[in-house]
Amino acid sequence: MIFQRLGVVNLVILGIDPGTARCGYGLVRIEGNRLTVIAQGLISTTPQQPLSSRLLLIFDRLEGLIATYRPQRVAIEELFFSRNTATAMAVGQARGVILLAAARAGLPVSEYKPTEVKQAVTGYGRAEKSQVQAMVRVLLALPELPRPDDVADALAVAICCAHSRPWGVASG
Repeated sequence: MIFQRLGVVNLVILGIDPGTARCGYGLVRIEGNRLTVIAQGLISTTPQQPLSSRLLLIFDRLEGLIATYRPQRVAIEELFFSRNTATAMAVGQARGVILLAAARAGLPVSEYKPTEVKQAVTGYGRAEKSQVQAMVRVLLALPELPRPDDVADALAVAICCAHSRPWGVASG
């Protein structure tokens, strides 16, 4: 398989689905030709918190995850522009602190469009969320569907990154 040809024996990718209310993360290890989940979860904030406090919480939690699991790469979903510009702005700010945490740790960052992630995981760039969840479960040999969607999406971003090697454009 491609992982072995590239000589990668053990690599950890931190996949992130950015958001200010719910920021999903998934740490995936590449071992030979296998992908396994190391950790997954959600960084949650409340609307009652000032935005600056919410962003600081996301930053602090990501720094903790990076220090604990020591990934070699961060993969993040690119901003999907919708009609709600306030949401898009908040997600953009969350992406900023995520990129800052990666840069501070000296980690390269790969960014993927939602359609690229869906294509890499399901083979179809316009797949439904339920299809993405089902394929993430299969590809990572999970006993059940990853939930909530933000966690499944973060794991899907990590899978996309693993399948996209050798990495082309990376920031950081």
